[in-house]
Amino acid sequence: IHLPLGILELNLDSCRAPSIDGLSEEFSELESLSLINVGLTSLKGFPSLPKLQKLELSDNRIQSGLQNLQGCPNLTHLSLSGNKIKEIDTLEPLKNFSELKHLDLFNCEVTQLDDYREQVFELLPNLKYLDGFDKN
Repeated sequence: IHLPLGILELNLDSCRAPSIDGLSEEFSELESLSLINVGLTSLKGFPSLPKLQKLELSDNRIQSGLQNLQGCPNLTHLSLSGNKIKEIDTLEPLKNFSELKHLDLFNCEVTQLDDYREQVFELLPNLKYLDGFDKN
């Protein structure tokens, strides 16, 4: 039995892992992936998941490396709340995600910057919701 085939949703919340391990391109059908509170410090080696739309990475220790998500061009929802993101520049790779509509950075240091919301919406013009609130 080839397990990953046809799995559309995967929840690995609280499975402890500092890096992406055991998650591969075999999960190519995935549309939703949740990795809340797994202790991730890096997204290095994140697999290409072309159908992935919803990625939940809350409460990890990610500081940077969002370019590692480029194999997931159809992301519409990305939650990075409770991570170690401090700079708007860190979000730069997200410009390549034309489908991204919902971004959550709640409880990240970056949210304390002056004009944080304006800067993020400027950087990501396709974004509709930031931290649960729309542009207006």
